[in-house]
Amino acid sequence: MSKLYVVGTPIGNLSDMSPRAVDTLRNVDFIAAEDTRVTLKLLNHFDIKKPMLSYFEHNKRERGEIICSRILGGEDCAIVTDAGMPCISDPGEDLIKLCEEKGIETVVVPGPSAVISALAVSGLETGRFCFEGFLSVNKKSRREHLDSLRDEERTMIFYEAPHKLPSTLRDLYEFFGDRKLSIVREITKIHEQVIRTTTRHAAEVLADSGIKGEIVLVLEGKKHAETESYTLENAVSLAKKLIDEGLRVNDAAKEAASVTGLKKNEIYKELI
Repeated sequence: MSKLYVVGTPIGNLSDMSPRAVDTLRNVDFIAAEDTRVTLKLLNHFDIKKPMLSYFEHNKRERGEIICSRILGGEDCAIVTDAGMPCISDPGEDLIKLCEEKGIETVVVPGPSAVISALAVSGLETGRFCFEGFLSVNKKSRREHLDSLRDEERTMIFYEAPHKLPSTLRDLYEFFGDRKLSIVREITKIHEQVIRTTTRHAAEVLADSGIKGEIVLVLEGKKHAETESYTLENAVSLAKKLIDEGLRVNDAAKEAASVTGLKKNEIYKELI
């Protein structure tokens, strides 16, 4: 059966195009592209001649059915976005779901990703992170989104457009307080830059500095609350207070153990 190939393309430097990605685009029957004009430049650079079909947010339902129909009819298709990996903050996500419904096999041809690239050079924790995409331009939705992340302990990654950056930097400081923040711009391009700063400095100084280009924001997650250190004496005092409030000795020892992290038997022994 024919397949849908999800092909990653360069996010700035055409030298990042993998040989496998080039071969795939050469060998498929047609290409579904976010913007055929942008993709044409890429194809011309690698001397690839293939028919294209536009597939973007406002025509994805109609075009998705057409693409799947052609694949079921025996044609191989590659989906590409303007830059980076298709289906990440991209309508290609819907095409993958449609292919799943219709039993069409999908194959990924990995390529550059602004999310991972920015995280790698951010200088922040990389073990656990979450990608939050673009913040909404709707004030209510935007604030609800940010409010839901107040207690997020993982490193957070956002995409942002330069004209919205000033308000976003101020919002990050308002909602998250003073935390580490990396502003990564123009990844793989001539003017690539990593600005390692804080939300406070970004809001007060950088917001009006005219930062331009394709921007990824990498924000430090909330720090773990420091665990209070309890001694056996503290635990016994807590248990005695619970007993005074009406708990039995055994139950008081159990409750004090759960609060302090100390062993119930040790607390119980001191109580009796």
